[in-house]
Formats: sequence, structure tokens, C-alpha cells
Amino acid sequence: MTGAPDTAVPAPRGGPDEATARRRFATVSFLFWLPIGMSIATGVLLFTERGMGLAAVAGFYAVHSLTAAAMELPTGGLSDVIGRRPVLAIAGLLNLTAFTLIGLGAAGWAIALGMGLMGLARALSSGPAEAWYVDTVHAHAGPGADLRTGLARGSSATSAALALGTLLGGGLPWLLGRVPGLAPWLADATGGLVILLSVPALLGALVEVVFVLYVLSALTEPTRPRTGVRGVVGGVPAAIAAGLRLGARDALIRRILLTASAAGAALAAMELLTPGRAAALMGTAESGALVFAGLACAGFLCHALGSQLAPFAARLGGGSERAVLVSLGVVTLGLTLLGLTAHAMSGLATTVAVTGYGLVHLGLGAAGPNENDLLHRRVDASGRATALSVQSLSLQLVAAGAGLAAGTLPPGPLPWLLAAAAVLAGALLWLRRAAPAKPLLRPDRRGPDELPRTPPTLAPPAAAPPAAAPPAAAPPAAAPADGSTAGRLPAPSTQETRPHARPM
Repeated sequence: MTGAPDTAVPAPRGGPDEATARRRFATVSFLFWLPIGMSIATGVLLFTERGMGLAAVAGFYAVHSLTAAAMELPTGGLSDVIGRRPVLAIAGLLNLTAFTLIGLGAAGWAIALGMGLMGLARALSSGPAEAWYVDTVHAHAGPGADLRTGLARGSSATSAALALGTLLGGGLPWLLGRVPGLAPWLADATGGLVILLSVPALLGALVEVVFVLYVLSALTEPTRPRTGVRGVVGGVPAAIAAGLRLGARDALIRRILLTASAAGAALAAMELLTPGRAAALMGTAESGALVFAGLACAGFLCHALGSQLAPFAARLGGGSERAVLVSLGVVTLGLTLLGLTAHAMSGLATTVAVTGYGLVHLGLGAAGPNENDLLHRRVDASGRATALSVQSLSLQLVAAGAGLAAGTLPPGPLPWLLAAAAVLAGALLWLRRAAPAKPLLRPDRRGPDELPRTPPTLAPPAAAPPAAAPPAAAPPAAAPADGSTAGRLPAPSTQETRPHARPM
């Protein structure tokens, strides 16, 4: 899928075991998202304190979103070509530069550049860590190993980082402001470059140093074939083209992409409409911002709880597909509650709205690991990061459009209920189980954790093996009834000859 050399790289036998891989994946997820969480509470306030108008602030965030969307697929393909670890390290260095520019920059061009670099880092990071985790677990335990537990822990670590980061970012300037004379001393000592509101961004830059060092030391991966500039430039477009074909050629992947789009609509409504409701409830923008920071922190914790419940939901529902259906139903219920209480300010209505907010995050948290479990069993290592980038791109593009639409609609229940309808439509896609299918990637584009197999097609599983197949080959294992496998598994003898090395 990537255009890399056809020779597959054998998985190392001495790589991390499953427990170690889960721990390292969760740690990387936490370290990457902690600085971003710290910038949530103070971002807009910092820019306005620097003298930027609201139109300029909106432009800064647009630079971030458009950069991330434009680079999503190219950077996912880059990870599949040169490896997960170098791409993640580059993302950390870009974020280090971005937070430094944002924390110290007093000019609009510096802030815009920082937001653009942050968007590029976001695109670079949207698949490699999770792809590394899946590659490593496959290498150690084989293709049938449990992925949901590790994916759930990674998602929980992300949510915990955002929750803690939001509290730190909102609380640090307030705490430092209570130290007599500290604010004017900082401004005088740095020529006005450092103010209290810039402290979270600068602290985030220090966390990025730790992130880069941890990635380089902990995320070991097989040595890939040496790839020059020509190989990278030639391989990335091939990865992009293959990624764009994913949804067109497989119904299950198409469902996952459409579900990501529905989640984007839900998140856009939450992020755009909730701060205004908090301000209206409290009466002032400042107190509303404080309430929103607390609410956002609680939402991230609910998201983390939902991620932890994802494996249980799959066991209870009989597979990942049913778990996604139930989880999206919970999201739909939460958005409906938010819509029905949009015009009410009573204590009961506020309680119902807060409950709805928590249900949205809980359902999204439970749906994510189960969706990605299905996705990773549908694609192989050579295109895993690209597939995650396509999924992220689907979410971001729809979120941008849904946010613009929600901003033009009259305030009240309508924007919430339209978002609920979008998520309900996504949930209905999972009423029927998808038929099992083999991986969509060509065998000459295998990644380091793939075994030799018959050329993948979407033909019925009953198709006869090629005539040239060795007569002693064992028959492939049957796919589970929930259709969650990527296709037929290799024979045990093949696994012994070429062990599978058993996603951020």
C-alpha cells in the first residue's frame, strides 16, 4: 500500500510483550495530549490578551484545522513508509516549536505559524502510535490477539491527559496571579514576552521534550528497508491513493468512516454550543468559562470511562459491531437531552443537560476502541496508519462543516437535534453485521507483521485455494460470526516459520 520495497521485514522476537506495549502506548498517548489539554482553557484568552481580535483568533484556529485536514493523508502515508517512531518524534518537535511560538509570540504571524505547526503535528500523530501498538501486539501474540483492551487504555489515557491538562491550563494562571508581584516581574524580565496566560503553553513545550525522548527510547520497531528521498516521495502518493480506496472497496470500512463523520458532527455541536450555554447559565463570560473548563474536564473523564468499558460492551453485545451500535445510541440520547433542554435554565433542566453532555462523551469513548478494533482487523501493517488518517480526515471534515452549519442556525434545540439525527443515522448502519472479508491490501505491500497469504480479494470465503498451494497446507481458520476479523488466518505451521510480531 505504501510503495515500499516488496520484501517483507520479519518481526523481531525480542520486542515488547502485550502488557508492555499497552503501557507504552498509553504513556505516549498521555504525553502527546497533555500539552494540548493545557492550551484549551487559555488559548483564546491568551490571543486576546496579546491584542488580537475575535476575527483574528478564529483565523488562527482555522489555520490549525485546515493544515491538519490538508496533511492528514500525506502524513499517514509517510508513517507507513519510513516508520512510526520517526514520524511521532517529528510531531513532538513540531509541537515543541508550536507551543514556544504561541507562548512567546506577540505578533499575529508568529501565532499563526505556531497554530499551523500544531495542525501539522496533529496530522502526523493521528495514526503512528496506534499502528505501532497493533504491529507490536501482532508480533508478540499473533493476529488473533485482543486489541480492544490496549486501544481502550490508550483512549482513556488521552481523555485523562485532556482532563488534567484542562485543569492545569485553567488553574495555573489563576494560582500564579495570587503570588504578589509575580505577573509584573515576569513581564519586565522577559520584555513582555511571558505573561501569566502564556505559562501553560511554555510548560506544554517542556512536556513535548519528554514526549520526544520517550518515543525515541520506548517505541522500538523492526528495521525497515532503507528508504531514500525518492522512495518516500514515491511511496506516500501510493499510500494516499490506497487509503482513499478503502471505503469504496469494503462495506465495513465504509461504515467506520461514516461513523467517524457522525462523531465529527456531534463533537462540533458540543464544542461550539456548550460554552455559550455555560456563559448564559452563569451570567458572565468569565464565570461561564470557568464552568465550561470544569464541565470539559468531567466530559473527558466520562470519555475515559467509556473507553474502559469498550471491551465489556463488546463482550456483552457479542462483538465490536453491536458495541458500536449501542454506544452510538447512548450518544444520540445525550444529544437529544441537550437539545430538549436548550431553552431551559431551571435546576432540573441543567441537571438533564449535564447528564446528556456526559452521555455523549461516554458513548463516544466506548465506540472508538471497538471501531478501531474492527478497522485493524481489516487492514494490514503496510497501510494501518493511512487507514487511521482516512478515519481522522472523515471526522475533521464533517466537524468543520457541521460547526459552520450549527453557527448559522438559530440558537435552541435545532442544532443539537440535527447532530443527534446524524449520529442516529450512523448507528443504524450497524444494525446488520458486515460480511467477513480479507484485507484489502495487496500481498506485495505487506508490512513487517504480515504473513504470506493468498492474494486478498473480496470473494466468498469458500473459494478454492490456488492450484499451486502446497498439498500439506492447513485450512484457514474460520472467521468469527461478528465479522470482526480481517479474513482468514494463516496456518499454525506458517506462524511457526514466520511468527507474527503480534494502534495512538
